[in-house]
Amino acid sequence: MSVKQKVIAIDGPSASGKGTVASRVAAALGFDYLDSGALYRLTALYAQQQHAEWHDEAAVAALAERLPAEFKDGSIWLDGQDVSEAIRTEAIGMGASAVAQLPKVRAALLQRQRDFLGDKGLVGDGRDMGSVVFPEAALKIFLTASAQVRAERRAKQLGLPCEGVAFDRILSDIEARDEADRRRAVAPLQQLPDALLLDTTDLGIEESVKKVLDWYSKV
Repeated sequence: MSVKQKVIAIDGPSASGKGTVASRVAAALGFDYLDSGALYRLTALYAQQQHAEWHDEAAVAALAERLPAEFKDGSIWLDGQDVSEAIRTEAIGMGASAVAQLPKVRAALLQRQRDFLGDKGLVGDGRDMGSVVFPEAALKIFLTASAQVRAERRAKQLGLPCEGVAFDRILSDIEARDEADRRRAVAPLQQLPDALLLDTTDLGIEESVKKVLDWYSKV
């Protein structure tokens, strides 16, 4: 029988709130936190800065292998620059989705993600935390919400109204990214048979965090 890792793997689509939930669960348990999506966003941004096309697998994978990224003091740094805001744009989100479809890029970032697991335990969020990165995680969760609600959350995050042209663009970007994540050949976004479903469409952050902590207390 395989030994379960001290990991809570939270997977889900873009803007589902999994990052906020995962980081709060990690804080509550005293675990480390891995935002795997940030690594793909950093790779997309780094490729852009180095003038590499996102679909150029060999070039982007080479950049991913030497990605000069740091997570420190609550900020995300790339090559000595604080890029916490820069990696959160919709354009870089689409870039992250594009580079995440490249097998050599995923392979380059795989061990880097696994190295985040230390003695304290880890809460990781992403698209393939439970399926690929930590298949022996003690608890696997698929966290989602309707595309409409996710678009509204993203709009509020950006200080935009939940209607109009800008909102319609956010919604269509989210739907396009969902489709790309589901259809990719490598590690597609999906709910695993052993993952618990957490639909946050009608749940607040605190309710969602409590649900995860309750589940973990029973594993």
